[in-house]
Amino acid sequence: MNSERHQKTTVSKAVENFLRHLRERNASAHTIKAYSHDLGLFAASVGTRDWKRIDHVVIRGFLSQLYEQGLSKTSVARALAGVRSLYRWLAREGVVEQNPAKLVATPKLPKKLPRVPTIEEMNGVIDGQMPEAAAFPERDRLLFELLYGCGIRNSELTGINLDDIRVSAEAILIRGKGKKERYVPFGDSVKAALQAYLPERQKTLARRHSPALLINRRGGRLTTRSVGRIVKKIAVAKGLSPDVHPHTLRHAFGTHMLEEGADLRAIQELLGHERLATTQRYTQLSMKHVLQVYDQTHPRAK
Repeated sequence: MNSERHQKTTVSKAVENFLRHLRERNASAHTIKAYSHDLGLFAASVGTRDWKRIDHVVIRGFLSQLYEQGLSKTSVARALAGVRSLYRWLAREGVVEQNPAKLVATPKLPKKLPRVPTIEEMNGVIDGQMPEAAAFPERDRLLFELLYGCGIRNSELTGINLDDIRVSAEAILIRGKGKKERYVPFGDSVKAALQAYLPERQKTLARRHSPALLINRRGGRLTTRSVGRIVKKIAVAKGLSPDVHPHTLRHAFGTHMLEEGADLRAIQELLGHERLATTQRYTQLSMKHVLQVYDQTHPRAK
């Protein structure tokens, strides 16, 4: 019983304080949930040790335990990142002087990008009738149009309120990571999907009120998990890979704009990336596009 109490006042207590600090800084719910899980495992692994007795060997041991539990390299890398963040915060608070997690190498991750559907495949999914698998066809078409037509994240999609749509300006107010806001333009396809969906939304709500743009059949706000299920179900019904998820459509948005000649910085702005490097890593340049740009622009290629 004593050891449990001791543990509560060392690593576990520090983790609780760190998570409280993240909430105060308005970190995303997803980040807090991930840190809470990973750092909870870390606290359990180091047990009753105090900070002076936790070195890089102990942290490596923690990662080994995660591998033994069958966690992937990606999950282990995320856990290590969480421990490093905890130590950075502890250093700022004056609790520790060194960060032993810095001495532990990050697991090497495979550098494969998910295959992005072609422009033709995406048009094939959205054009024509929604498949029978679509439980709410008008909403589901709008959902696809927004994810692919605006390149927004799943969490941004479900956070859209009806008041965020600026129809006359053809733009939507999007709340991104870290509570940052940006306007994203939309075209005729999104406008048409909106016009078809809004009367059906009103019928579903009847006399109830909801600020949410996208709702389920019971009138509640659509969740990110539901969006994932809807995207997969409709994509498979339309002949795409079962690996397709909402983020695939965001990838497709960036990649297809780049292939059609859009400026990388404009894509960065639309996707809401802080750093251009993220956009560069994120968009898949096809070799055909690279060669085409080279042929058209390099003086020695002519």
